[in-house]
Amino acid sequence: MTRRFAITFDYLCPFARNANEHVLAGIAGGADWDVSFVPYSLAQGHVEEGDTDVWDREDPHRSSGILALQAGIAVRDEHPEAFPAVHRGLFEARHDEGRDIKDPAVVGDVLAAHGVDAGSLLDEIAAGSWLPTLRKEHDAAVQEHQVWGVPTFITDERAVFVRVMDRPDGDTDTARRRVDHIVDLVDDVAELHEFKQVDLPR
Repeated sequence: MTRRFAITFDYLCPFARNANEHVLAGIAGGADWDVSFVPYSLAQGHVEEGDTDVWDREDPHRSSGILALQAGIAVRDEHPEAFPAVHRGLFEARHDEGRDIKDPAVVGDVLAAHGVDAGSLLDEIAAGSWLPTLRKEHDAAVQEHQVWGVPTFITDERAVFVRVMDRPDGDTDTARRRVDHIVDLVDDVAELHEFKQVDLPR
């Protein structure tokens, strides 16, 4: 039976990178999952009460993550066949290569490397075509599931923030087991509200 869940992401977060890579690897390995990839802006999440929302600022793209998030959801919706590679590539640009994903040239390089017309898509973003979608999906995650960070796994039962410490490194079997275990805990162990290791390995 197909397992359905959502996972939040912001390319700024290394733990979101880890969890999303496990999900992508599991899908590539044939996991019977129906996954929704939901953007959550950490920049917006850290706006202080009374301050202007990121979306309403004169230049939202000056806020970290906003440009890359829009690129991710645009590819997700308009070029779904390229989404896994672009999704992984935007995380890699930030965390493996240390590049500035506020820079349109950096985001454009990732798009072009995976067969997406970077010029056209970046023009759409600059024109404001994708900001409403980002805002709507971020706000819905907050309002409907009280999401406050990434990665959050969302099922029909509940939404749970999960910090995954490892990356799949191409091991699709491990990725499938890791994600299935997480979703099992989300769905089946409602009594387990908080579980956090305190003696982290050095």
